[in-house]
Amino acid sequence: MPAIYLRQGRTSLVIGLDGGAPQLLHWGADLGPELPDLAILGDAVPHSALDVPVPLGLVPQASDGWRGRPGLRGHGTGASGAGFSPRLRLEDWSQSGGEARIEQLDADLGLAVMTTVTLHAGGLLEVSHGVENRGGADFALDGLAVTLPAGRDATEILDLTGRWCRERHPQRRPVGQGTWVRSGRHGRTGHDASLLLAVGTPGFGNRHGKVWAAHLGWSGDHEQFVDTVADGRTVMGAEELLGSGEVVLAPGESYVTPPCFAAYSDRGLDGISEAFHHWFRARSRHPSTPRPVVLNVWEAVYFDHRLDVLTELAESAAELGVERFVLDDGWFHHRRNDSAGLGDWYVDGDVWPQGLHPLVEAVTSRGMQFGLWVEPEMANVDSDVARAHPDWIAGPVARHDAGSRLPLPWRHQQVLDLANPDAWQYIFDRLNALLDEYPISYLKWDQNRDLAEMGHDGRPGVHRQTLAVYRLLDALKAAHPGLEIESCSSGGARVDLGILERTDRIWASDCNDALERQTIQRWTSVVVPPELVGSHIGPGTSHTTGRTHDLSFRAATALFGHFGMEWDIRGVAGAGREELRGAVELYKKHRGLIHSGTMVRADVPDPSLMLHGVVAGDGTRALFALVAVATSYAEQPGRVAIPGLDPELQYRVALCYPGPDAAGATFMQAAAPAWLAGGAVASGRFLAEVGLPMPVLNPEHAILLEVTAR
Repeated sequence: MPAIYLRQGRTSLVIGLDGGAPQLLHWGADLGPELPDLAILGDAVPHSALDVPVPLGLVPQASDGWRGRPGLRGHGTGASGAGFSPRLRLEDWSQSGGEARIEQLDADLGLAVMTTVTLHAGGLLEVSHGVENRGGADFALDGLAVTLPAGRDATEILDLTGRWCRERHPQRRPVGQGTWVRSGRHGRTGHDASLLLAVGTPGFGNRHGKVWAAHLGWSGDHEQFVDTVADGRTVMGAEELLGSGEVVLAPGESYVTPPCFAAYSDRGLDGISEAFHHWFRARSRHPSTPRPVVLNVWEAVYFDHRLDVLTELAESAAELGVERFVLDDGWFHHRRNDSAGLGDWYVDGDVWPQGLHPLVEAVTSRGMQFGLWVEPEMANVDSDVARAHPDWIAGPVARHDAGSRLPLPWRHQQVLDLANPDAWQYIFDRLNALLDEYPISYLKWDQNRDLAEMGHDGRPGVHRQTLAVYRLLDALKAAHPGLEIESCSSGGARVDLGILERTDRIWASDCNDALERQTIQRWTSVVVPPELVGSHIGPGTSHTTGRTHDLSFRAATALFGHFGMEWDIRGVAGAGREELRGAVELYKKHRGLIHSGTMVRADVPDPSLMLHGVVAGDGTRALFALVAVATSYAEQPGRVAIPGLDPELQYRVALCYPGPDAAGATFMQAAAPAWLAGGAVASGRFLAEVGLPMPVLNPEHAILLEVTAR
């Protein structure tokens, strides 16, 4: 049997081409430079079944006997195009390097499906389908999924869920016969969205087990699934979740799925992260300059914008070494709270009689970049734009006047229908004017509600809205090269590779509580590299949880991301200010390593402890954090292994933060392990297999270990 064979990064993909429907024969471990005669993979035919073996098609379909979730769903809408069950057959294919293109055709339905498969250098697989209506009647598309095979030994599912201020927490369950589906119907990715869907061998962890994992690069409604059919085969996949009648293809029209990104690892979840991070960092548009230290003023002033206070904040920030100053919500027309003004993107003359120029000058003259908060996709009903253009507000019916029914309010706001060309142009023009007038280096782009009952011209509109937002981001980036944009969506409700194709970092969560952030950031970074994950030191007592943490714990947590601060730093004085300045310097010292190295997450048996870090590509240095997230059942941690280092090199391991003066607050012990005072020297193999005895940490404290090759 002829085949497409792709090999990269310890992974291979085999697609059989026998003249019928292309078949997914293997995705997983590298099979070496040559394949055997693939005819040996012909399956048996069981009793009480079809009379021929059932293939797993590149687009699974009932016409081939597939009894699981179909890959393409829809129906023709006219007599000449009637039909609902496609019978796609190989029409053409090509392969060049790590990329293959396959065309399938159903001449009776008049449908052509074009699939692009790319296995990137680091082992990340990217798959997308396109369907074109070549018939004479409309075709109502219900769904088009990317489906991939998992190994027969993949018997456990891991996905992520959450809520506002508690995004991306893991949950596990066994694989069982039938279909398991996660649907996201938020009109955005969602606080509860699973950034990664993984299946693997029982108990797979950070550093062990086989794992097959996938992510859909899409910021709208979506579904992810694991499907185990009666013959024992397990597949996983993802697709855009389309509303009824949302996509109807007229003759000659086409639809392209969002890309599905997938990775295989025989080294646990860290191997999955390596594939995703390699792909991100290989992009030409990936941030290449050091990620600047940020001060965002939200938790410092909220809506209380006064030039004197904000100027003092700018002075204080510059003195600490801040490199980017971000003015948050409250600067525009009538915006004294969150109930009015959203959508009126003009600087409020009552608060800012000279515009933002005095503040921008106060920031930029001190060597910092100026950033600005916007929420372009939404509007308050109490706004000039909503009163002037009620037809721009999206809803369940086609809007003709101000009396049409609206979706339920969320934070006092509604969604602007950006699929409406006039609304899109208004938002582009206003943002473009701001970017022309002020030297704005960075936009914090927020989106603070679900798109419930999102409609356009009386039909479901999430698909069109998502594409319109993408076009808006692309147009602003094209008009203002060098502009950086953060994707914030009430914190972490829009974290996906669709939005990250157009933005330069994500805000992982509105929660700055360091304890919550340990889990949020750990599972965000399983896909997204730390240089793209905003991570700030908040006030001593968290705004969202009421917990109080030492500065050392907050700083050690924020360090492993795109570091910044979000609190009123004017009041930080004395030893506390010196420690904060030291944390900024520590980030600047290590950000090159953190933002380029390989992330390592140890499998620590004690659930009260986490050990994670970053190892340089050449293995010569590393930075690890030992974190106590709770009290332990043991008197002491004992020896904790430090994995991920070169086993043949000798390393020196030393405590680098916090300093000795914080010992009383950080440690809960009569005496520290002997090596802690002067450092320890051992091979990478010794550190991974034997480890080092660790100090007894107070709960909700952390230490940083600097590791250097000798």
